[in-house]
Order: sequence, then C-alpha cells, then structure tokens
Amino acid sequence: MRSEGRIIVFLRHLTSFSCFFAETMKWTVVKPFQGKPLRLRSAIAQMDEVGVKSVPIVALVSFVIGVILVLQTAYQLDKFGAVNLAASLAGVALTREMAPLLTAIVLAGRVSAAFTAELGTMMVTEEITALEVMAISPIAYLVVPRFVAMIVMLPCLTVLSDAIGMAGGFFVGTLAIGIRPGLYIHDTINALLVKDILSGLLKSGVFAAIIAMVGCYTAFAVKGGPEGVGKATMISVVTSLISIILADCLFTAIFYMYL
Repeated sequence: MRSEGRIIVFLRHLTSFSCFFAETMKWTVVKPFQGKPLRLRSAIAQMDEVGVKSVPIVALVSFVIGVILVLQTAYQLDKFGAVNLAASLAGVALTREMAPLLTAIVLAGRVSAAFTAELGTMMVTEEITALEVMAISPIAYLVVPRFVAMIVMLPCLTVLSDAIGMAGGFFVGTLAIGIRPGLYIHDTINALLVKDILSGLLKSGVFAAIIAMVGCYTAFAVKGGPEGVGKATMISVVTSLISIILADCLFTAIFYMYL
C-alpha cells in the first residue's frame, strides 16, 4: 500500500475511533439520565474478570519491580553513602510511574486481547448484527460494561500495585541492604506526596480508557472470519501498548512541568 493510502486508512480509523469513543461516552454518561440505565450486573461481572482475576499477576509483577527498584537504586546510592535514600526513590518511582504503567501493560496484554477476541468472534458470527436487528445498541450492551469495569478496576489495581511494590522494596531493603525498618518506613512516608499518588491514579484512568476502547473498537472492525479475529487481537495488543506508552510520556512531561 502506498504511503498516501496508509495515511487515508489511518485517518479513517482515527475518525471512526473518535465516533466510537463519543458513542461509548454518550451511553455511559448521558443515557443513564435519559432512562437508559447501565447494565450494572454485566459491568460487575466484567470487573471480576478484568480486575479480580488480574490480581495475582499484578501482585507478582509489582513485588518483583519493588525489589528491583530498591536493589538498583541502592547499588548506585551506595557509592555516595546515601543508600537510605533508596526507600524514598523507590516509593516515588512506584507511585508516579512504575505501578500505573506496568499494571496497564499487564492488563493490555491480558484484557485488551480478551475483549478483541470475544467481541471479534461475535462480530464474525453476526451476533452483533443480530443485536442491531433487535434494536439493541451493541455499544450499550457490550462495550459500556467493559469500559466501566476498566475505569473502576485499573485504578484499584494500581493502588494495590503501589502497596505491594513498596512491600517488595521494604522486604529487600531491610533484609538484603540493611536499612532499618523504622527508617525505611519513615523515609518512604516523608518522600511521598498526595500529588504523587493522584498523578499515578490519573494516568491509570487514562490507560484504562485506552485499553477498553482499543480492544473493543478493534473487535468491531474485524473482517475475514477466524483469521481476522487473530490478526485483530494482535493489532489490539500492540496498539494498546504503544498508546499507553505514548500517553505515559505525555502525562509525565505535563506533570514534570506543572506539578
């Protein structure tokens, strides 16, 4: 495909994605006040699927990252006789950057692929067309519960990641590096500010919207039967990861300048 063709296709997808997101927000925010309530049972079921079932892998990744952060920072700070600062550096790095980013990456691989595969299969088997024939909005019926579940659960998982990451850092900092437990806790608490935690939670909310929207939109654009579903799932995960990293870069730059 020529470069002009690629640009046209990209712009078409960008326009379609914008309309898809606007429709999702309408059914999420506006329609409930017009007598079209959210499908709360479906949303709760999705919260269990995307949130509760992701806890073990998020906990494992967070604990290991906490250990790695403290070991790496202590290795460098020991050269200057300031190894105790490893606790505060790890705490700030986790809350502002590592916990929201890595939690989103884990869920992008697990949840975005699941959304695309599930809804993409419904697309190729014409189940979504059947909903439209019955005058049921596929976005309201299928997308909104997944969107709400992601918006609620990813910040919750980020808070859990913060706590477990700090626990991992405390574990290795006190046992392997030799920082006194009381001093480690004191330095971590003194270093953390409310804006550090809130900035991480704000990022996680944006990442949640990206994962849900990319996963569902890619499914609705599936063509070509089962092979198309597999290709769409791959595209969904890659697009989610790239979008999350770009968004993280943007927000980090903004927070650095204004917070």
